[in-house]
Amino acid sequence: MTLTTPALLFPAISLLLLAYTNRFLVLAQLIRKLADEERDRHQSGTARQIVLLRRRISLTKRMQVAGVLSFLLCTLSMFALFLSLELLGMLLFGVSLVTLSISLIYSLWEVTISTNALNVQLQDIEDLRKGSSAVAAEEAGP
Repeated sequence: MTLTTPALLFPAISLLLLAYTNRFLVLAQLIRKLADEERDRHQSGTARQIVLLRRRISLTKRMQVAGVLSFLLCTLSMFALFLSLELLGMLLFGVSLVTLSISLIYSLWEVTISTNALNVQLQDIEDLRKGSSAVAAEEAGP
């Protein structure tokens, strides 16, 4: 294995960490918006959304930690290979790939929860529409 093998992961890991940071920022915005709405009026889907947001924050933290650890291990692998410690470099690179895979699994899990959270919001919209339709029909009378 040469020094360039782990170096190939650098751009991918950097972009992955950037994507994770963006997901975190989106989650932070959603939580702030939800908190503002909750202060204004109580919504029925808020409790379900809060549970999903907590789970997503936890997963985002875990995937970021695994991604950063992967990046660090990849860097240490390159350093070991630079010092001609090939066995250590290969071992560190292998562990780096494992932590990168763990990070991707967390990301996939978070995307699944994110989809569920969007379905909660869609259900709330549908319930509001049904409620508005029923009220409008009642007001129209017989």
